[in-house]
Amino acid sequence: MTDTQRGERSASVREIEFEISESAYPFVSASNRLDCRIDLAEMLPRGDGEYAEFFTVTDGEPERIADIARTHESVDTRLLSGGESGAFLEFRVSEACPAVTLAELGALPQVVRAEGGTGRIVAEVPSQCDAVAITDSFIDRVPEADFTAKREINSLTTPFSQTGFRRELRARLTERQREVLEAALEAGYYEWPRDCSGEAVAAELGITSPTFSEHIHAAERKLLTMVFEESRSRDET
Repeated sequence: MTDTQRGERSASVREIEFEISESAYPFVSASNRLDCRIDLAEMLPRGDGEYAEFFTVTDGEPERIADIARTHESVDTRLLSGGESGAFLEFRVSEACPAVTLAELGALPQVVRAEGGTGRIVAEVPSQCDAVAITDSFIDRVPEADFTAKREINSLTTPFSQTGFRRELRARLTERQREVLEAALEAGYYEWPRDCSGEAVAAELGITSPTFSEHIHAAERKLLTMVFEESRSRDET
């Protein structure tokens, strides 16, 4: 980092950007081998140093991406939903990935994307934190990353709050779709391996299997649409 970069310290919010071309990271290697785009939609701590990372996939074969991710010993992969237009996967990581490292240093990852074998990470640094120190520490911990840009922005991006997400989801789903989705989740339909089949959930709800499939797929499609819309909104920002 240059002396000029080191001197650019103020109370404003900073946006820092990095590029990673390293197959050691599952989302980068999968995007390279399958020539697809993978975006981090959400990252949640699970305790004991483990994180759950939820990725959306565009133009890639869901099962092949999951298989590639499973070759990494530190990653436990689960395909949550998949189709011709995209997929939604969960990566359970036991070792810090670049996004986790940035978050632990005090930055707020906003874009974590891999496309065609190149990873891109954009994070915001709150005014009370030192963007230069965070950048230097990140490069030390993730030497595969290249620092590519630093920008001043007006304010931190407000994340999609849980309250706002639930309100939007209620507005988009029909009452029956919500009922089917909640019943499937509670019954263990989304566990791996599944604790309950779609036929069993349908029987519990008193509907036919085709009706269950119609409602569950419609609900999943709307949920994934919300996730993809949020990713596009971040890109435009």
